[in-house]
Amino acid sequence: MVDKAPDSNIRGDVIVFFTGNELGALKPCGCSGGQLGGLDRRPAVFASVPRQRRLIVDAGSLVESDSEQNLIKFNIVMQAFDLLGCDVVNLTEKDIEIGKSLGLLDETSRKFNIISSHKQPDVNVPVKFTKPLRTKNGAVKVTIATFNMGASRVEQIGEFFSRQSNLRNVNIAILNRCDAAIISSIADKAPAVDCLVCPPESDDPMVIGDPNRKPLVISVGRFGRYVSALRIIDTGEKQLKIGFSTIAVNESLPQDNSLVELYKTYQQLVKDGKLLEKMGRFTLPDNLKYVGSDSCKFCHEYEYQMCSNQGHAHAYATLEKVGSQYDPECAICHTVGMKYESGFVSEEKTGYLKDVGCENCHGPGSEHIKTLGAAKSSDPKSRCIDCHTPEQSRDYAANQQIYFDKIVHWREPNTPGDVKK
Repeated sequence: MVDKAPDSNIRGDVIVFFTGNELGALKPCGCSGGQLGGLDRRPAVFASVPRQRRLIVDAGSLVESDSEQNLIKFNIVMQAFDLLGCDVVNLTEKDIEIGKSLGLLDETSRKFNIISSHKQPDVNVPVKFTKPLRTKNGAVKVTIATFNMGASRVEQIGEFFSRQSNLRNVNIAILNRCDAAIISSIADKAPAVDCLVCPPESDDPMVIGDPNRKPLVISVGRFGRYVSALRIIDTGEKQLKIGFSTIAVNESLPQDNSLVELYKTYQQLVKDGKLLEKMGRFTLPDNLKYVGSDSCKFCHEYEYQMCSNQGHAHAYATLEKVGSQYDPECAICHTVGMKYESGFVSEEKTGYLKDVGCENCHGPGSEHIKTLGAAKSSDPKSRCIDCHTPEQSRDYAANQQIYFDKIVHWREPNTPGDVKK
């Protein structure tokens, strides 16, 4: 049975906290207010329940790829799990490959347990974790097991969760694949399963299907924006009551100092790795080059001066303020042409391309300047929505005109040859 308490209410005799699908999102970018997420704010959620009444589980998918930056993130996330007090972490097939390559699967190097349904040579990882917890009316045995639905039979799931008559059990299965047929088959052939954790269908956690049918089917969302709470409520009866809540990891939650320092370690590793300079870059068409906004000043002095007083002209400084100026994922929206040859590389090498400048919107200017304006500016040009995404600029979609008014730098009405055209 599912308890329908409000999502904001974390209650129950035992709480199983779920996170997962970090996909490298260590914290929100911070470019606008109201953003959700951040490893450093999770402890405030976990601390709302006493340690003896909680279980902290991560469903896996730590990073998006095995790029150099994601390998750094993987190591940081594994360290974060220790600081967060995680009990068990499920590793996907990609997680296992990366963890093995980095030598991070050794039990002596971590405090939390690892489970995985994906086997690798020389990697001995169990598929199940069990922990007894106490409620006001006695003991509850919580078992977390993980299954590769491409290799596991439904009957095997039932075997992992054999019930003991003298104990009350809550059995949770983490699946790598989930659809209506799989859910129905597990419900029929593995009745001991109380909860299925499926891959996410959206960034937000949710109950999938009928919340009052067994097993309860949930997904835990992506990017660490929410913590899911499986509430196990002991009413004194033999059958335990199970409910589901979500807790937003928002800016009102206090930051944990140890995790703040861990993020600074990540920033230092990114800087030391010179990831900005190692970025793969596209070749610009027709031998075009980025030349910097100062090159536009001679013919467009009015526009140049107007832009110089706007927020875009100081975009790089906002990165320096939080120590993210060496992070390619951040710098790409705060500099000119970083994806292309002749674009921003570093402040030392291409300081004239830091900040959001003329060429972000108007394209590389070398030919336009060389021909004294005869050659029109051309692609590649950035669009506002390339950087003002729902995650990085939450209010942009509903307030485009307000944002646009902030960057007006031309005279009205338009005149022939005006930069606006």
